[in-house]
Amino acid sequence: MNNNEYIPQRAMSIHAHPDDQEFTVGGTLAKWAKAGCEIISVVITSGDSGSNDPAKDGSHKQELAELREQEQLAANDILGVRETVFLRYPDGELEPTIALRKDLTRLIRQYKPDTVSVGNPEAWFYGDEYVNHPDHRAAAQAACEAVFPSAGSRLMFVDLLAAGYEPHDVKRLYIHGTEKSNTWVDITETMDIKIKALQQHLSQINPDEVGKWMLEWAEQEAKDKGMKYAESYKVMILKRDEEEKSKEEMAEQSGSEG
Repeated sequence: MNNNEYIPQRAMSIHAHPDDQEFTVGGTLAKWAKAGCEIISVVITSGDSGSNDPAKDGSHKQELAELREQEQLAANDILGVRETVFLRYPDGELEPTIALRKDLTRLIRQYKPDTVSVGNPEAWFYGDEYVNHPDHRAAAQAACEAVFPSAGSRLMFVDLLAAGYEPHDVKRLYIHGTEKSNTWVDITETMDIKIKALQQHLSQINPDEVGKWMLEWAEQEAKDKGMKYAESYKVMILKRDEEEKSKEEMAEQSGSEG
C-alpha cells in the first residue's frame, strides 16, 4: 500500500516536544501545506528540561520553554503550519493520563482534522544507540487514544459535549517510527524545507550536522521505493468518505474486468 498522493484538507500533528515534529514528519507536513492543506501543530510540552548546560538550573526552565516555543513557531512558519497549540505539560514527566487524552480530544473535536500524525506508542529502542524518550511514547499513546475512541464517542468526556465540542471521526492516523510501515510519502521536493525548519531549533541541534543526518535518514526510508527521499508511516484508515469509496470500487471493478 502506498498512499503518498493522499492530501488531507486539514491535518493535525501531535508531538511531545518542540523539534519532534521536524525530525519525523516535517517533510510530509510541508508537502501537504504546499498542496493547500491546513495544518495544526500541537506541542504537548515546551521542552523546558532540554538542556544539560552546567550553568543553568531550575530557575532557567521558563526561559528555555519560551525560547523553544519561539523556535517551534519559526519552524512551523517555514513548514507552512497554519496554527500552533502549546499545552505546556512538564517536560520529562509526561504520562498518558486521562487529563492529557481529554485535552487532545478537545483539540481534535475543535479543529476536526482529516488526519492526525503521531509517534509510535510501542517504540522503546531505535537501532543500537537510541532509547526512545518516555515523553514520546506517552504523547503517542494519549494521542492515539484521543483519536480513537475519545474524539468520536459522543458520551466520552460529556463535559466537552456540554461545552459544544461535538464528536469528530478522524479519517486517517499516521504513525511514524514503526517497523511496520505501509505508506511512504515522497518528500524529495520538500526535503530542503524539512531541514531548514529543523535548523530553527538552535538550542537543541547543530544546524550544520543535522542536515546531513536528515538526508541520510530520508534516503534510507526511500530505499527500494522509487523515491529519493521519503518519510514512512503505518497508516490506519479509520473512515472512508464517499469519494474514496467510489474510487476504490472503480479500481476493484477495473481489476476484475482486466
